[in-house]
Amino acid sequence: MQFNEKVLKLTKRIPKGKVTTYKIIAEKLNIRAYRAVGTALHNNKRPIIIPCYRVVNSNGFVGGYGKGIKKKIELLKKEGIKIKNKKIQDFEKVLFRF
Repeated sequence: MQFNEKVLKLTKRIPKGKVTTYKIIAEKLNIRAYRAVGTALHNNKRPIIIPCYRVVNSNGFVGGYGKGIKKKIELLKKEGIKIKNKKIQDFEKVLFRF
């Protein structure tokens, strides 16, 4: 299985109403290439089926999204995640670790 496929397979496991980080995904894959995780997610061809919008920065900020940050925030809020000034509120409570 190629790197991008591994990233997307993990991303698909993030439960609704939870987020994880680029770093957590990288660590689960035993690498330190956090940006490569971001690139793999950016190339996701099925962004709703494989919920790459649930992957955020380690500091709790929402980070980027291929369809725009506003859309990412909208999708996260629909799942009950509270966001203020582009930062996840109660970050540790909604953080998913594999």
